[in-house]
Amino acid sequence: MNFHKCSTLLLALQAVLAALFAPNTVLATAPNVVVIFCDDLGYGDLSSFGHPSINTPRLDQMATEGMRWKNFYSAAPVCTPSRAALLTGRLPLRNGMCSNTRRVLFPDSTGGLPDSEITLAEMLRSSGYRTGCVGKWHLGHLPQFSPLQHGFDSYFGIPYSNDMDRTGDAPRGRHAIFEPETEYFNVPLLRDREILEQPADQTTITRRYTEEAIQFIQTPSEQPFFLYLAHSMPHVPLFRSPAFEGHSRRGLYGDVIEEIDWSVGQVLDAIRDSNLAENTLVIFTSDNGPWLSQDAHGGSAGLLREGKGTTWEGGMREPTIMWWPGTIEAGQATAAMGCTTDLLATCATLSGGQLPTDRVIDSVDLTPVLHDATANTRNELFYYRAYELMAVRMGPWKVHFQEQGSYGTEPKKLTKCAPPKLYHLEHDPSERYNIAQNYPEIVAQVEQLVEEHRKTLVPAPSQLENKP
Repeated sequence: MNFHKCSTLLLALQAVLAALFAPNTVLATAPNVVVIFCDDLGYGDLSSFGHPSINTPRLDQMATEGMRWKNFYSAAPVCTPSRAALLTGRLPLRNGMCSNTRRVLFPDSTGGLPDSEITLAEMLRSSGYRTGCVGKWHLGHLPQFSPLQHGFDSYFGIPYSNDMDRTGDAPRGRHAIFEPETEYFNVPLLRDREILEQPADQTTITRRYTEEAIQFIQTPSEQPFFLYLAHSMPHVPLFRSPAFEGHSRRGLYGDVIEEIDWSVGQVLDAIRDSNLAENTLVIFTSDNGPWLSQDAHGGSAGLLREGKGTTWEGGMREPTIMWWPGTIEAGQATAAMGCTTDLLATCATLSGGQLPTDRVIDSVDLTPVLHDATANTRNELFYYRAYELMAVRMGPWKVHFQEQGSYGTEPKKLTKCAPPKLYHLEHDPSERYNIAQNYPEIVAQVEQLVEEHRKTLVPAPSQLENKP
């Protein structure tokens, strides 16, 4: 072989080796992603969304520097299915993470998020991200359902709701909720799979989640990161640290929200202090609306109707803020529709990740809206209560096919809307005026949309009904 051919082969080999071992060019531009997920926060619970006596200056600042979403939804009106939807980009009935009887997972549940599901964390980790989960999990407490089995490198938090595992000597009825002591609830605090504390000291839980999140953000690394910070609050029983006792004019509930506001400020400060602000997307939202039956211990949906457990707007429309200095233009408020399922497709675009192609994905890429608040990439939304399709939104129109009140409210049983009810959400966000008789053609269009949607449905057996 002559010298020229040898040189050519050597250069080709060098090019192959360089391609194999060079830094991932996608990772060089991929942003960090932080999702801050509250529990039972109402649409009207932040001062930037209209609350008159809860003061949330750091979230207000986040909105001033970023984008408020006025039409952003959780994919379910209760905890477990809404969390499954966020992490998988799929409606919960597709993977069995819902139930018409149990609603959520409990400490005696033996089911959880199936291993076959591909989570947001798994997708981002396959793109080179380091991943951390802090806070409430509620997708299965057994080892095979741990966050560590679903794409997270680390976990620190409580595996289910903070009102579960009530101890035998706790007061009966609502007294334990309305005058709670941390010892009444035997919930464990975990690091990865190890129990650090049981019962967890819930008076410190928001602060400790925050400290853990900051430590994760500040860990030196060449990799981009994904942090899922899922607060246990303001789900009852309500707890706040001593520094926030009597902090709010709204009482205990306000104290809890104002500590979450402090927490958000600490996270944003840590991002800025690490010189990561212009390469970090932070999303703040909630898993479902306020638990109205908890009286003053529950929040407010503002002018939206009803709350947690229902598919009225107050049960699923969430106060949402997205922040990304240098990418999201400051001070924007968008009327675009979005859903927690959409984080999967959005992060796939931002990270260069690959969406699964072997299953139906209910996720829409929202990146056009991040760049232009007047853009709109989603036009329809399906409101499910477990396996039941209750309502559908199409643009500003919403058709109710079935109704059911939240826990403890009327109607207690599932009620068919015969004929369906129609509301114009821009004219009537409180869903007070049924105008179906005036617009039969709109109802017909939505019914056709439902017919096409149902062709994609293969409901999976419930994971929530599995018990010993």
